[in-house]
Formats: sequence, structure tokens, C-alpha cells
Amino acid sequence: MIEVKLSETDGIEWAIKTFKRKVQKAGILKELKQKRHYLKPSVARALKAQAARRRTRRSKDR
Repeated sequence: MIEVKLSETDGIEWAIKTFKRKVQKAGILKELKQKRHYLKPSVARALKAQAARRRTRRSKDR
């Protein structure tokens, strides 16, 4: 669970920015998007392999 502790001087904008940063760093939104729909294990492996091929192709271009 992500918590943002505020002091008397902290503003709400700072708290929201900090919360968003912590959520992104923890990977909560990424996990939520992945688990929104069920993927068969074979499809998940195929997508993972496809992403790996894409990454290697991009790294060769640089």
C-alpha cells in the first residue's frame, strides 16, 4: 500500500505528484493494465518474445 505523509507545510499538489511518482515506480498501473484481461500462457509467451525481438531490433538500429 502506498502512503504519502504530509506535514503542515506540504501542499496538495506536492502530495499528488509524490503519490503519482510512487504509483508509477511501484508499477501498479502497469500491472493493472496487464491483468485487466486474461491472456493464455501461450499468448503471453508469444507477446513477450515479440517484445524481445522488437527491443533487439531497436538496439541494433542505434
